[in-house]
Amino acid sequence: MIGYATIGTNDLEKASLFYDAVLAPLGGRRTFANGERMQFYGSKETPGMIAIAKPYDEQPASAGNGSMFGLPAASKEQVDAAHAAAIAAGATCDGPPGQRLPTFYGAYFRDLDGNKVCIFNMG
Repeated sequence: MIGYATIGTNDLEKASLFYDAVLAPLGGRRTFANGERMQFYGSKETPGMIAIAKPYDEQPASAGNGSMFGLPAASKEQVDAAHAAAIAAGATCDGPPGQRLPTFYGAYFRDLDGNKVCIFNMG
């Protein structure tokens, strides 16, 4: 249902390296860039994309209160691997991997700019 979502950053280069590491266990990779302002990521398994971007209005990026990005994983092991990669790349744990509901396994972190991200597996 979602075509793409944008995650704000104040340092595109650092954020791109961070998301390179986090998205690799999920099969995510860089797809295309929009100059020095935005980097898109996608995978063969899902049609949606995410973009890491400097704000268009050139004001500082900030994490939204109540905002969160949920990225699907094919397995619990992918959730664990992506969360571990995020922490190793400098993220802050906002909830370790675990079963949250009978059919929802998830892990939460805050990226280098404070954006909240959930990696999850439904099953």
